[in-house]
Amino acid sequence: MVYRKINKKLIKKFEIDVGVVYFYKNYVITEINEGIVLNFEKAASLLQLGLEYYGTKIPFVYISNRVHSYSFEPMSHHKSTGMFPNLKGFAVVIYDRLNSDVAKIEQTFINKPTNIFYSLEEAVAWAEELIVID
Repeated sequence: MVYRKINKKLIKKFEIDVGVVYFYKNYVITEINEGIVLNFEKAASLLQLGLEYYGTKIPFVYISNRVHSYSFEPMSHHKSTGMFPNLKGFAVVIYDRLNSDVAKIEQTFINKPTNIFYSLEEAVAWAEELIVID
């Protein structure tokens, strides 16, 4: 769908229990399924894939493309980001006001650069800037 607009090469797409994951060279885009309550345990398959693709050395940015409504346990951010010293930033793409408010609250639990966007293309451009700057 929207990924055709991004002029970047998709490395691999996975459909896992919690949603769809798109891996690119230095960023990953996730689309979590509708109604999921995402916590550290439920994100295990997602985290494992991240370790397989980026390890702890390859710099990357996590982009949450919020096309569906789901819940997230914010304290899980500490556990998951601690696994990835190479995580350079966290972007959230939102499509409505409610998700904007939720994303702003989540930002307070993340000790990496974060940003909220209204288009996936803007989030990707920001991710690429973060990787180049670092």
